[in-house]
Amino acid sequence: MTASKAATEAQPASTSKTTTLSLKRVGIDTYRENVAYLHRDCAIYRAEGFQALAKIEVQARGKRILASLNVVDDASIVGCQQLGLSEEAFVNLGALDGEAVTVSPAEPPHSIPALHRKIAGERLSRDDFASIVQDIAAHRYSKIELTAFVVACNQGELDREEVFFLSDAMSKVGRRLDWQEHPVVDKHCIGGIPGNRTSMLVVPIVAAHGMLCPKTSSRAITSPAGTADTMELLARVELPFDQLTDIVHRHRGCLAWGGSSDLSPADDVLISVERPLSIDSPGQMVASILSKKVAAGSSHLLLDIPIGPSAKVRSMPEAQKLRKLFEFVAKRMGLAIEVVITDGRQPIGNGIGPALEARDVIRVLKNHPLAPNDLRQKSLRLAGRMLEFDPDVRGGDGFAIARDILDSGRAWQKMQAIMAAQGMKDFDSDKPPLSPLSFDVAAPHSGTVVEIDNVQLARIARSAGAPRAKGSGVDLLVKLGEQVEQGQALYRVYAAYPTELAFARQACQRSLGYRIGAPELLLPLQLEY
Repeated sequence: MTASKAATEAQPASTSKTTTLSLKRVGIDTYRENVAYLHRDCAIYRAEGFQALAKIEVQARGKRILASLNVVDDASIVGCQQLGLSEEAFVNLGALDGEAVTVSPAEPPHSIPALHRKIAGERLSRDDFASIVQDIAAHRYSKIELTAFVVACNQGELDREEVFFLSDAMSKVGRRLDWQEHPVVDKHCIGGIPGNRTSMLVVPIVAAHGMLCPKTSSRAITSPAGTADTMELLARVELPFDQLTDIVHRHRGCLAWGGSSDLSPADDVLISVERPLSIDSPGQMVASILSKKVAAGSSHLLLDIPIGPSAKVRSMPEAQKLRKLFEFVAKRMGLAIEVVITDGRQPIGNGIGPALEARDVIRVLKNHPLAPNDLRQKSLRLAGRMLEFDPDVRGGDGFAIARDILDSGRAWQKMQAIMAAQGMKDFDSDKPPLSPLSFDVAAPHSGTVVEIDNVQLARIARSAGAPRAKGSGVDLLVKLGEQVEQGQALYRVYAAYPTELAFARQACQRSLGYRIGAPELLLPLQLEY
């Protein structure tokens, strides 16, 4: 396998005067932002005319980073002869505590005029997006400038050519992988559905068939669990890049955290702004997903778009519009894509939260009698579609092949091999490590479950402590279309601490997340698998 990495360090350094200080690691998590700290009485701060929130350039050992400056008055944080760096910045610089570093004002981003034109509502060129993305990946933009770019792209919705320009630019900044074989397959869901851990089933099925399926996944940001959070209960997910590639070559797949792989790093920076603002415009979503898949060396992608009243996409026309945008951009980027529209009216599986979701996955892999059938069936359909990327598999045969791999135990054997290679952990799906405190939420009256609110159940699970407390979350006992009696338990909430249990109770009191009514209120949803 070959890989190339954009060397932002190699860009010309600022010609401004530099000054030496002693480096101090400041234990503050600034999430995807390099932040530096100078004491207000520091002679350099006064002499250089630095201002709070300005960008500065920090150099050590021949490497440099750009960081946003925070000014402090407390000498216990940084002294007058020190430069403090946040956790993110300290790791990115790669220097040691107490080492000499040089500091200078940073040059303004070259792409600022293009940013101003986008704020004014103008259409940008391919070169404009390339310049903006390079500056974003190099941390040249402040959070304010990043926010302006995200909001401008959201308000003046990008046309499909602009989405391609953004996607292409993002895929070219950072590491670019070439696995030296074809096809390289991947699967992605646009998100928004709790418990939707199909990747942890699809990867071992497809890998057991022999197709290359390197799956790097995210951690939860606003959801109760990401694939990496759930997989972490079964095996290590933070792996050195060389080890990860070796695992993929030997076992045909992996399930690892993608945060250290440096694939489309500009996307990671943009996400740090988009998520707090709850901005997830179609153009930015397409660019985020496709840039990482192309950078990861994928040749074929299966994309899952769930639709439902509380999903990200609420209607079939909206889903079809998004599908066409994905297909247009993917084709321009040389990526074969198949889009499937699935049922997003309720969570997939029974568990919401890392331990509960890991339990569901292992039960499906082991063909356990208590395995959630909706998770099994959806995973088989997705895996079947991916197997049909194999030129030796006839169209329509994929589902049967996937089912045979799962039923025969080969998928579970492959998953065990991947887990062992990544560093297997002790996990008993019959006795998962659930948090010690719990309460049941009962049906207020008898009837049929006609609606389940994905957003509210995710909120309850997070209130209970998921994903930070891996044993916390929500265990669904009743699903759509089932009959319930008054007082019957709808779901069970697990929490690690009394305060989080109380927060979850309050969330349930605001809304149960379930609607119970007459059977005819449950409308069928016409979907395309």
